[in-house]
Amino acid sequence: MRRAILQASAALDRLARAICTMAALVLVATILGNVVARYGFGTGSIAFQDLAGYAFAVFLIFSIPVCMAQGGHVRVEVISERLSPRYLRSVDMLALIAFLIPAFGLLVWAWWPTLSYSWSILEASVETGGLPGLFLVKTALPVASVLMIVQGIAAVIGPGTTGE
Repeated sequence: MRRAILQASAALDRLARAICTMAALVLVATILGNVVARYGFGTGSIAFQDLAGYAFAVFLIFSIPVCMAQGGHVRVEVISERLSPRYLRSVDMLALIAFLIPAFGLLVWAWWPTLSYSWSILEASVETGGLPGLFLVKTALPVASVLMIVQGIAAVIGPGTTGE
């Protein structure tokens, strides 16, 4: 079971990294395209601006589980560097059970009605001439929340766990 969770976590991390990479490339390309179109040719595109916003939202949302998978979460180093690895592992497990799983689980639960409605109407941009597919961008939040829970579990049971 532990091995399956760690393998799934690694695969999901690769997927989240690929999504972040694509979103970052789209973001840079659309902003560059907007700047060139606006200042070079005196024209602009609301759809291009929407695409940049969508790419930024997806990049930001999926970068959170990627950060967690890399151990990039914030920890008070002045205190934690003096504590034993066994104690830190117990604190991580407590934080996972008491904060991470409930917080991201609540986020999925609370977001679900909004997401369901968004999918039912195939929500699009509110701007005239904007892009369709806002419902797809809104789907990124619960997906990344589930990834966060999986990455948190993998961080606690992963290599370096006490008792190995």
